[in-house]
Amino acid sequence: MPSYPSYVIITPARNEADLIELTLRSVANQTVRPLKWVIVSDGSTDGTDEIVARYSQEYPWIQLVRTPERKERNFAGKVFAFNTGYAEVKNLDYKVIVSLDGDISFEPDYFEFLLAKLAEDSNLGLTGTPFQELSGGMYDYRFVSREHVSGACQVFRRECFEAIGGYVPVKGGSIDHIAVISSRMKGWKTRTWTEKVCIHHREIGTAQQSVVNARFKYGVKDYRIGNHPLWEAFRACYQMTRSPICIGGLALGAGYFWGALRRVERPVSRELVAFHQREQLQRLKKLFRLGSRSTADSPRRDRSDLYAGSKP
Repeated sequence: MPSYPSYVIITPARNEADLIELTLRSVANQTVRPLKWVIVSDGSTDGTDEIVARYSQEYPWIQLVRTPERKERNFAGKVFAFNTGYAEVKNLDYKVIVSLDGDISFEPDYFEFLLAKLAEDSNLGLTGTPFQELSGGMYDYRFVSREHVSGACQVFRRECFEAIGGYVPVKGGSIDHIAVISSRMKGWKTRTWTEKVCIHHREIGTAQQSVVNARFKYGVKDYRIGNHPLWEAFRACYQMTRSPICIGGLALGAGYFWGALRRVERPVSRELVAFHQREQLQRLKKLFRLGSRSTADSPRRDRSDLYAGSKP
């Protein structure tokens, strides 16, 4: 059997009783199991703890850690929970660290596949796969860069995770996206492999808000992480072709403009913003070159890896 890098998993979980058993089964059935899996119950009150405790009795490498319930709920809380789990593995001899959501499932060879990718390329610092919703929907990788790695499951080489200083506790979100950009800024490759997917069992993004409101908030997030204005203009135009037609893209652009007008605080360094914008302009140049060629060449060329961006 090939040798794979040793790995640990950390899962922040809050009230995941309905879905976390799907994740527990998926990891327990892996062909290559982790050294340790720390599940941090972030003030859960719905039976999540009891389910995880039952599995930890059967699988000693699963550890349940409980944190007190917090009054304030925001995206930064996930980072605080993650860091609680991170402290539990700091003295272990591992090569790879995984941030895994508690509401996804995947095939038995999922981590074997991703660990093999890390073993093949010493410059690959962060990797993962697309997530697919129960409806069958997923990113269209003609329009989303394969350098973006979904936050549902981010698999870091340990040196890469330590180089970026871990996750940034940003209340407004985009935590996973900041980690991806930071990894590339530090000289690491990031890559999503479309040969496999993980299944996301909870509807995201618009579950508790209108699509228009969600698009507006994404626009604000785009400003906060430093999207270039020209990039955002093209992104908004593309979103205008998606449902809800026109309105979604207008809401996205309005959110970005509102963030710029209000000078919303950016939780990232100027260095990261400059790096991020250079990447986006390079992709736009590549898009224009490829577009001019495709008008003259037949068949039409693939335009993968040209539109990096956060959800949606």
